[in-house]
Amino acid sequence: MARIDNGTWVLVADGEKALILENTTDDQHPNLRVVRKQEQDNPPDREQATDKAGRQADGGPGQRTALAETDFHQLAKDRFASDLADILYRHVHKGRFEKLVIVASPQVLGALREEMHKEVADTVVVEIAKTLTNHPVIEIEAAISSEIAG
Repeated sequence: MARIDNGTWVLVADGEKALILENTTDDQHPNLRVVRKQEQDNPPDREQATDKAGRQADGGPGQRTALAETDFHQLAKDRFASDLADILYRHVHKGRFEKLVIVASPQVLGALREEMHKEVADTVVVEIAKTLTNHPVIEIEAAISSEIAG
């Protein structure tokens, strides 16, 4: 069973917002305080794209093939996971935390796993596949308690 001791960090993230919290008590009654907030300004793709998808000449006379549009919104979300992984990497090297709990949507969890450095991945004690970025800290504490108790 995983333990989230005093000093364990908790990353709560979705594709655009992240909250880094630190447990200031024990794993029976987590008490989380905010260490850092990270937010990305990521407007919808329709506001980031400048034009319709391009076309490319095809082999036949007068034929053209449509090119897929770039989803800038999704690219920004992927970049955000990479940025979070870098932030965690810097903090683990400074000795700021030894254990990490990640609470994120399944998509963000997957993106973080791909981007996370081994030193950070080795600190992960619990992963919770839920989106709780817009929930109060007390609900995050409850979700973690029920996950480690279960």
